[in-house]
Amino acid sequence: MDFVGIAIQFALLIIGFVLLIKGSDFFVDGSSNIASILKVPTLIVGLTIVAFGTSAPEAAVSITSSLAGSNALALSNVIGSNLFNMLLIIGLCALLNELKITKQVLNLDLPFLVFLTGVLTAFILFGWQITQIEGIILLILIISYITYLVYDARKSKESKIVEKPKMGAIRSIIYIVGGVAGIIIGADLVVDSASYIAMALGMSETLVGLTIVAIGTSLPELVTSLTALRKGENQLIIGNVIGSNIFNISMVLGSSSAISPIIINPNMLPDIVLMFGVTILFFIFGKTQSKYDKKEGFILVALFITYMAFAILRN
Repeated sequence: MDFVGIAIQFALLIIGFVLLIKGSDFFVDGSSNIASILKVPTLIVGLTIVAFGTSAPEAAVSITSSLAGSNALALSNVIGSNLFNMLLIIGLCALLNELKITKQVLNLDLPFLVFLTGVLTAFILFGWQITQIEGIILLILIISYITYLVYDARKSKESKIVEKPKMGAIRSIIYIVGGVAGIIIGADLVVDSASYIAMALGMSETLVGLTIVAIGTSLPELVTSLTALRKGENQLIIGNVIGSNIFNISMVLGSSSAISPIIINPNMLPDIVLMFGVTILFFIFGKTQSKYDKKEGFILVALFITYMAFAILRN
């Protein structure tokens, strides 16, 4: 075993994650500020730009994997990331502080997430692949969702409140360009390093995607959520997680499969079914009391730890 080579790849993997995280931070800051300059409603910024920005690492890794022919990593990355978001991020934040849910999230965003996850699960179970046509369908769904958000926000008086810009247009553009560059370079490093390490240690590409890569690319959501929790912005936590999961399925997998059909490994069936089941549980927890409390947070975190142990032992 080439220990020196593995050590170098681990170092590159860490560098890749840093570029992904910082790149997404710059992208979100720059995009949010441009939105403020153009007077785009704050609600739209939170549900779309921030969610898309924190999902940019997943998008970069999955699309890069798809172009490289590593579709197993693209799908496992999204499944692992969505489970990480719902189980650990919401679970951990709920343990620290009760998270109340608004009517809009209960009546629109959560149901749409369940619907989208159900559509993805159906695509997989009935064909054992996500075809290019199904990828385009997922992209159409996210475009329709965003269009409705814009339409609904224009009718809401609260959504017309726009934050003042924190920086100039030129600096914002530099942030966006620099952020995208960091995301792309970081994605290349993560995919290449993860694949090398997986082969060297005898780990499956699926396991790497479900654990190391999924957690690494979900760090922006975790950092954003913990920061929001500290500042008392609980709605940003829920919106960020739900929005990110929606983007992961529709935009990330939609783009990846539109480029190249994603063939499903039958061994991933438990992970696919679990993601759908956890999404339904996530919806039920939110719908019953219009909040996520400490008890539910404990259950979510316990499920995450159990799943990680199952994923590692299964390999």
